[in-house]
Amino acid sequence: MCKSIYVNDPSKSPCYPTIQQAIDSIPADNAEQVTIYIAPGTYRERLTVQKPFVTLQGAAADTTVIVYGHYALEMHPDGRKRGTFRSYSMLVDTHDFTARDLTIQNDAGCGSVVGQALALYMDGDRCALYNCRLLGSQDTLFTGALPEQEMKAGGFVGPKEFAPRIIGRQYYQNCYIQGDVDFVFGSATAYFENCEFFTKNRYGDTPIDNPREAADRCYGYVTAASTYGKQEYGYILDHCRFTSDCPAETVYLGRPWRQYAQTVLLHCELGAHIKPEGWQDWNKPHETIRYAEFECFGPGAAPERRADFSSQLTEEEAAHFTKERVLGDWPV
Repeated sequence: MCKSIYVNDPSKSPCYPTIQQAIDSIPADNAEQVTIYIAPGTYRERLTVQKPFVTLQGAAADTTVIVYGHYALEMHPDGRKRGTFRSYSMLVDTHDFTARDLTIQNDAGCGSVVGQALALYMDGDRCALYNCRLLGSQDTLFTGALPEQEMKAGGFVGPKEFAPRIIGRQYYQNCYIQGDVDFVFGSATAYFENCEFFTKNRYGDTPIDNPREAADRCYGYVTAASTYGKQEYGYILDHCRFTSDCPAETVYLGRPWRQYAQTVLLHCELGAHIKPEGWQDWNKPHETIRYAEFECFGPGAAPERRADFSSQLTEEEAAHFTKERVLGDWPV
Protein backbone atom coordinates (compact mmCIF):
# COMPACT_ATOMS: atom_id res chain seq x y z
CA MET A 1 0.00 0.00 0.00
CA CYS A 2 1.29 3.47 -0.86
CA LYS A 3 -0.06 6.76 0.47
CA SER A 4 0.22 10.13 -1.32
CA ILE A 5 0.45 13.59 0.27
CA TYR A 6 0.70 16.90 -1.60
CA VAL A 7 2.42 20.18 -0.79
CA ASN A 8 1.28 23.51 -2.22
CA ASP A 9 -1.17 21.92 -4.66
CA PRO A 10 -4.74 22.81 -3.66
CA SER A 11 -6.18 20.66 -6.45
CA LYS A 12 -5.05 17.53 -4.60
CA SER A 13 -5.94 16.10 -1.20
CA PRO A 14 -4.61 15.84 1.40
CA CYS A 15 -2.59 19.03 0.81
CA TYR A 16 -0.32 20.95 3.17
CA PRO A 17 1.18 24.45 2.83
CA THR A 18 4.66 23.37 3.97
CA ILE A 19 6.80 20.28 3.49
CA GLN A 20 7.41 19.89 7.23
CA GLN A 21 3.68 19.87 7.94
CA ALA A 22 3.26 17.10 5.40
CA ILE A 23 6.06 15.10 7.05
CA ASP A 24 4.59 15.71 10.51
CA SER A 25 1.24 14.28 9.39
CA ILE A 26 2.83 10.84 8.98
CA PRO A 27 2.62 8.55 12.04
CA ALA A 28 5.86 8.06 13.96
CA ASP A 29 5.57 4.28 13.54
CA ASN A 30 4.85 4.52 9.83
CA ALA A 31 5.20 1.16 8.06
CA GLU A 32 3.83 1.98 4.60
CA GLN A 33 5.41 3.81 1.72
CA VAL A 34 4.39 7.49 1.74
CA THR A 35 5.17 9.82 -1.16
CA ILE A 36 5.05 13.57 -0.59
CA TYR A 37 4.59 15.36 -3.91
CA ILE A 38 6.06 18.87 -3.80
CA ALA A 39 4.86 21.45 -6.31
CA PRO A 40 7.40 23.73 -8.02
CA GLY A 41 8.62 26.56 -5.82
CA THR A 42 11.30 27.69 -3.38
CA TYR A 43 10.60 26.42 0.12
CA ARG A 44 12.54 28.22 2.82
CA GLU A 45 12.21 25.48 5.38
CA ARG A 46 14.51 23.60 7.71
CA LEU A 47 13.35 20.02 7.46
CA THR A 48 13.59 17.04 9.80
CA VAL A 49 12.61 13.58 8.54
CA GLN A 50 12.47 10.90 11.25
CA LYS A 51 9.67 8.74 9.84
CA PRO A 52 10.64 5.66 7.78
CA PHE A 53 9.44 4.82 4.25
CA VAL A 54 9.10 8.44 3.14
CA THR A 55 9.74 9.74 -0.37
CA LEU A 56 10.02 13.44 -1.21
CA GLN A 57 9.10 13.84 -4.88
CA GLY A 58 9.84 17.21 -6.48
CA ALA A 59 8.66 18.47 -9.85
CA ALA A 60 12.23 18.93 -11.13
CA ALA A 61 15.58 19.61 -9.50
CA ASP A 62 15.75 23.17 -10.83
CA THR A 63 12.17 24.13 -9.92
CA THR A 64 11.65 22.48 -6.51
CA VAL A 65 14.13 24.03 -4.09
CA ILE A 66 14.42 23.47 -0.33
CA VAL A 67 16.77 26.03 1.20
CA TYR A 68 17.89 27.33 4.57
CA GLY A 69 20.92 29.26 5.81
CA HIS A 70 22.27 28.23 9.21
CA TYR A 71 26.06 28.04 9.60
CA ALA A 72 28.68 26.85 12.05
CA LEU A 73 30.02 30.23 13.20
CA GLU A 74 26.67 31.81 14.06
CA MET A 75 25.59 31.99 17.69
CA HIS A 76 23.03 29.39 18.74
CA PRO A 77 20.30 30.28 21.28
CA ASP A 78 22.15 28.15 23.85
CA GLY A 79 24.97 30.72 23.85
CA ARG A 80 27.45 28.58 21.94
CA LYS A 81 28.37 28.64 18.29
CA ARG A 82 25.99 26.52 16.24
CA GLY A 83 28.75 24.21 14.97
CA THR A 84 28.79 21.93 11.97
CA PHE A 85 26.11 19.44 12.92
CA ARG A 86 23.41 21.95 13.87
CA SER A 87 23.76 23.87 10.60
CA TYR A 88 21.80 21.54 8.29
CA SER A 89 19.00 22.60 5.96
CA MET A 90 17.61 19.05 6.01
CA LEU A 91 18.15 16.25 8.53
CA VAL A 92 17.26 12.70 7.53
CA ASP A 93 17.41 10.50 10.62
CA THR A 94 15.61 7.34 9.59
CA HIS A 95 15.77 4.38 7.24
CA ASP A 96 14.20 3.81 3.81
CA PHE A 97 14.16 7.47 2.78
CA THR A 98 14.11 8.63 -0.84
CA ALA A 99 14.26 12.04 -2.52
CA ARG A 100 13.76 12.65 -6.24
CA ASP A 101 13.91 15.63 -8.57
CA LEU A 102 14.58 18.44 -6.10
CA THR A 103 17.29 20.73 -4.72
CA ILE A 104 18.50 20.86 -1.12
CA GLN A 105 20.58 23.98 -0.46
CA ASN A 106 22.38 25.85 2.29
CA ASP A 107 22.78 29.46 1.20
CA ALA A 108 24.66 30.77 4.27
CA GLY A 109 27.65 31.74 2.13
CA CYS A 110 31.27 30.81 1.60
CA GLY A 111 32.86 28.60 4.22
CA SER A 112 35.83 30.94 4.51
CA VAL A 113 33.39 33.44 6.08
CA VAL A 114 30.63 31.39 7.75
CA GLY A 115 32.36 28.08 8.43
CA GLN A 116 30.70 24.74 7.79
CA ALA A 117 27.12 24.84 6.54
CA LEU A 118 25.37 21.55 5.76
CA ALA A 119 22.74 21.29 3.08
CA LEU A 120 21.91 17.65 3.87
CA TYR A 121 22.62 15.60 7.01
CA MET A 122 21.77 12.03 6.00
CA ASP A 123 22.00 9.34 8.68
CA GLY A 124 20.17 6.11 8.00
CA ASP A 125 20.13 2.83 6.10
CA ARG A 126 18.71 2.42 2.59
CA CYS A 127 18.55 6.15 1.89
CA ALA A 128 18.65 7.27 -1.75
CA LEU A 129 18.66 10.43 -3.85
CA TYR A 130 17.80 10.47 -7.57
CA ASN A 131 18.19 13.45 -9.90
CA CYS A 132 18.79 15.85 -7.02
CA ARG A 133 21.01 18.89 -6.52
CA LEU A 134 22.88 19.48 -3.26
CA LEU A 135 24.22 23.03 -3.09
CA GLY A 136 26.52 24.58 -0.53
CA SER A 137 30.08 25.62 0.21
CA GLN A 138 31.98 23.87 3.02
CA ASP A 139 30.52 20.50 4.16
CA THR A 140 27.54 20.40 1.78
CA LEU A 141 26.66 16.71 2.31
CA PHE A 142 27.25 14.80 5.55
CA THR A 143 26.75 11.07 5.22
CA GLY A 144 26.42 9.93 8.83
CA ALA A 145 27.13 8.26 11.09
CA LEU A 146 29.41 10.46 13.13
CA PRO A 147 32.89 9.09 13.76
CA GLU A 148 33.26 7.00 16.88
CA GLN A 149 34.94 9.81 18.82
CA GLU A 150 35.30 13.55 18.42
CA MET A 151 38.74 15.10 18.12
CA LYS A 152 37.95 17.88 20.58
CA ALA A 153 35.25 18.31 23.21
CA GLY A 154 32.00 19.64 21.79
CA GLY A 155 32.92 18.85 18.20
CA PHE A 156 29.81 16.72 17.61
CA VAL A 157 27.17 18.94 19.24
CA GLY A 158 23.97 18.26 17.36
CA PRO A 159 21.02 15.90 16.95
CA LYS A 160 23.05 12.64 16.86
CA GLU A 161 25.85 13.50 19.29
CA PHE A 162 24.93 10.76 21.79
CA ALA A 163 23.08 8.39 19.44
CA PRO A 164 24.36 4.89 18.68
CA ARG A 165 26.65 4.87 15.65
CA ILE A 166 24.93 2.83 12.93
CA ILE A 167 26.62 2.65 9.54
CA GLY A 168 23.96 2.91 6.85
CA ARG A 169 23.95 2.38 3.11
CA GLN A 170 23.25 5.36 0.85
CA TYR A 171 22.81 5.65 -2.91
CA TYR A 172 23.06 8.75 -5.11
CA GLN A 173 22.18 8.57 -8.80
CA ASN A 174 22.36 11.40 -11.37
CA CYS A 175 22.92 13.99 -8.66
CA TYR A 176 24.78 17.32 -8.81
CA ILE A 177 26.76 18.08 -5.66
CA GLN A 178 28.42 21.49 -5.25
CA GLY A 179 30.82 22.83 -2.66
CA ASP A 180 34.46 23.62 -2.01
CA VAL A 181 36.02 22.13 1.15
CA ASP A 182 35.18 18.57 2.30
CA PHE A 183 31.81 18.93 0.65
CA VAL A 184 31.06 15.20 0.79
CA PHE A 185 32.09 13.81 4.17
CA GLY A 186 31.13 11.14 6.69
CA SER A 187 31.14 7.45 7.53
CA ALA A 188 28.36 5.87 5.49
CA THR A 189 28.76 3.22 2.85
CA ALA A 190 27.73 5.45 -0.04
CA TYR A 191 27.55 4.61 -3.73
CA PHE A 192 27.51 7.55 -6.15
CA GLU A 193 26.54 6.68 -9.73
CA ASN A 194 26.68 9.10 -12.64
CA CYS A 195 26.92 12.10 -10.33
CA GLU A 196 28.67 15.44 -10.87
CA PHE A 197 30.90 16.94 -8.18
CA PHE A 198 31.40 20.65 -8.83
CA THR A 199 34.11 22.43 -6.83
CA LYS A 200 33.34 26.13 -6.43
CA ASN A 201 36.13 28.69 -6.65
CA ARG A 202 36.27 30.03 -3.08
CA TYR A 203 38.94 32.62 -3.92
CA GLY A 204 37.26 34.22 -6.93
CA ASP A 205 39.56 36.24 -9.16
CA THR A 206 41.95 37.29 -6.39
CA PRO A 207 45.40 37.43 -7.99
CA ILE A 208 48.39 35.63 -6.46
CA ASP A 209 51.64 37.48 -7.05
CA ASN A 210 53.97 34.81 -5.69
CA PRO A 211 54.34 31.99 -8.27
CA ARG A 212 55.19 29.42 -5.58
CA GLU A 213 52.13 30.35 -3.53
CA ALA A 214 50.01 30.13 -6.65
CA ALA A 215 51.33 26.64 -7.38
CA ASP A 216 50.73 25.45 -3.81
CA ARG A 217 47.34 27.05 -3.20
CA CYS A 218 44.58 24.55 -2.47
CA TYR A 219 41.10 25.56 -3.57
CA GLY A 220 39.36 22.61 -1.98
CA TYR A 221 38.79 18.93 -1.24
CA VAL A 222 35.89 17.02 -2.74
CA THR A 223 35.63 14.19 -0.19
CA ALA A 224 36.55 13.69 3.46
CA ALA A 225 35.50 10.17 4.37
CA SER A 226 35.54 8.90 7.96
CA THR A 227 35.09 5.22 7.17
CA TYR A 228 35.29 2.97 10.23
CA GLY A 229 38.25 0.59 10.54
CA LYS A 230 36.31 -2.67 10.12
CA GLN A 231 33.99 -1.25 7.47
CA GLU A 232 34.44 -2.95 4.09
CA TYR A 233 33.11 -0.11 1.95
CA GLY A 234 33.21 3.67 2.27
CA TYR A 235 32.65 5.99 -0.70
CA ILE A 236 32.41 4.44 -4.17
CA LEU A 237 32.11 6.87 -7.12
CA ASP A 238 31.14 5.13 -10.36
CA HIS A 239 31.09 6.94 -13.73
CA CYS A 240 31.06 10.33 -12.02
CA ARG A 241 32.33 13.71 -13.26
CA PHE A 242 34.55 16.15 -11.40
CA THR A 243 34.05 19.70 -12.67
CA SER A 244 34.99 23.15 -11.41
CA ASP A 245 35.58 26.84 -12.09
CA CYS A 246 38.87 26.64 -10.13
CA PRO A 247 42.29 27.01 -11.77
CA ALA A 248 44.14 23.94 -13.00
CA GLU A 249 45.72 21.62 -10.42
CA THR A 250 44.27 23.28 -7.29
CA VAL A 251 41.76 20.73 -5.90
CA TYR A 252 42.24 17.39 -4.16
CA LEU A 253 39.94 14.42 -4.77
CA GLY A 254 39.85 13.87 -1.04
CA ARG A 255 41.50 13.80 2.34
CA PRO A 256 40.86 11.47 5.31
CA TRP A 257 38.70 12.89 8.10
CA ARG A 258 39.58 9.71 9.98
CA GLN A 259 42.48 7.34 9.45
CA TYR A 260 40.60 4.48 7.73
CA ALA A 261 38.98 6.69 5.09
CA GLN A 262 38.05 4.84 1.92
CA THR A 263 37.19 6.51 -1.38
CA VAL A 264 37.27 4.60 -4.67
CA LEU A 265 36.79 6.13 -8.12
CA LEU A 266 35.65 3.92 -11.01
CA HIS A 267 35.59 5.20 -14.62
CA CYS A 268 35.38 8.83 -13.47
CA GLU A 269 36.06 11.90 -15.62
CA LEU A 270 38.45 14.25 -13.84
CA GLY A 271 38.73 17.91 -14.80
CA ALA A 272 41.94 19.92 -15.05
CA HIS A 273 41.34 21.40 -11.58
CA ILE A 274 42.38 18.12 -9.92
CA LYS A 275 45.90 18.15 -8.47
CA PRO A 276 48.28 15.56 -10.00
CA GLU A 277 48.85 13.93 -6.60
CA GLY A 278 45.07 13.53 -6.31
CA TRP A 279 44.86 12.85 -2.59
CA GLN A 280 46.04 14.57 0.60
CA ASP A 281 46.86 12.65 3.80
CA TRP A 282 45.70 15.19 6.46
CA ASN A 283 48.49 13.85 8.70
CA LYS A 284 46.92 10.39 8.89
CA PRO A 285 48.95 7.13 8.73
CA HIS A 286 49.52 6.16 5.11
CA GLU A 287 49.15 2.46 5.83
CA THR A 288 45.49 2.84 6.86
CA ILE A 289 44.22 5.28 4.20
CA ARG A 290 42.30 3.54 1.40
CA TYR A 291 42.26 5.63 -1.79
CA ALA A 292 42.03 4.00 -5.20
CA GLU A 293 41.10 4.66 -8.83
CA PHE A 294 40.23 2.50 -11.82
CA GLU A 295 40.22 3.63 -15.45
CA CYS A 296 39.68 7.31 -14.66
CA PHE A 297 40.23 9.73 -17.51
CA GLY A 298 40.35 13.40 -18.43
CA PRO A 299 42.96 16.12 -17.85
CA GLY A 300 42.93 15.52 -14.09
CA ALA A 301 43.74 11.83 -14.40
CA ALA A 302 47.45 11.37 -13.66
CA PRO A 303 48.00 7.81 -12.36
CA GLU A 304 51.76 8.03 -12.64
CA ARG A 305 51.86 11.14 -10.42
CA ARG A 306 49.35 10.14 -7.75
CA ALA A 307 50.19 10.15 -4.03
CA ASP A 308 52.10 7.03 -3.06
CA PHE A 309 49.49 6.06 -0.45
CA SER A 310 46.83 5.71 -3.18
CA SER A 311 46.55 2.91 -5.72
CA GLN A 312 45.42 2.14 -9.25
CA LEU A 313 43.17 -0.92 -9.23
CA THR A 314 43.41 -3.91 -11.51
CA GLU A 315 40.26 -5.09 -13.26
CA GLU A 316 39.97 -7.93 -10.77
CA GLU A 317 40.30 -5.55 -7.81
CA ALA A 318 37.78 -3.12 -9.28
CA ALA A 319 35.22 -5.93 -9.55
CA HIS A 320 35.07 -5.94 -5.75
CA PHE A 321 33.34 -2.53 -5.85
CA THR A 322 30.26 -3.22 -7.95
CA LYS A 323 27.00 -1.65 -6.82
CA GLU A 324 25.57 -5.08 -6.02
CA ARG A 325 28.49 -5.98 -3.76
CA VAL A 326 28.64 -2.63 -2.02
CA LEU A 327 24.90 -2.28 -1.31
CA GLY A 328 24.22 -5.96 -0.71
CA ASP A 329 20.58 -7.02 -0.45
CA TRP A 330 19.24 -3.50 -1.09
CA PRO A 331 17.99 -3.28 -4.70
CA VAL A 332 18.21 0.31 -6.01
